[in-house]
Amino acid sequence: CDQLMFFLHLTSCQPLSDSQRLFSIAVSRVQHLHLLAQRIFSDFESSLQTEEQRQLNKIFLQDFCNSDYIISPIDKHETQRSSVLKLLSISYRLVESWEFPSRSLSGGSAPRNQISPKLTELKTGIHLLIRANQDGAEIFPDNSVLQLAPYGNYYQSLGAEESLRRSYELLACFKKDMHKVETYLTVAKCRLSPEANCTL
Repeated sequence: CDQLMFFLHLTSCQPLSDSQRLFSIAVSRVQHLHLLAQRIFSDFESSLQTEEQRQLNKIFLQDFCNSDYIISPIDKHETQRSSVLKLLSISYRLVESWEFPSRSLSGGSAPRNQISPKLTELKTGIHLLIRANQDGAEIFPDNSVLQLAPYGNYYQSLGAEESLRRSYELLACFKKDMHKVETYLTVAKCRLSPEANCTL
């Protein structure tokens, strides 16, 4: 089975107990998304005037991302102390929080149009990993779905200046969150190899 079919039809390819291979695919997926986020953000910054970049960067440093409401490790030490299941759960929530905002990142270029479908694939893969590693624990009781308030001006018609700020905020936060997920999944995958050095 290819990687996508492995995510969507795992049971027809091989047992869920083979977490190592699924982890490798998930890490590969999020690495691609993180690189994609970096590229799109870099291209966006390059299109701005120097003063616009300075002002937007200043605003973003004072602001916070919508996904900051999701409780996650505050540093690399806490990340390394977190259980595999906790890291998977946080990664799932982070990816899930981008399902709607990612729609506004689509359009205009082939890389942007890859974001939503690749997020869906990654979410599916992480959910399968959670099922394989939860040992009966109920991580998502009653099929609960994380409900984050959408970005404040996500559904509004905006002027040019506010639209620029929203685009910058979304791209910067998306890059930040994909870096988090990449880190968490990489550490969780490393835990399956006792001989490996999982130091960040």
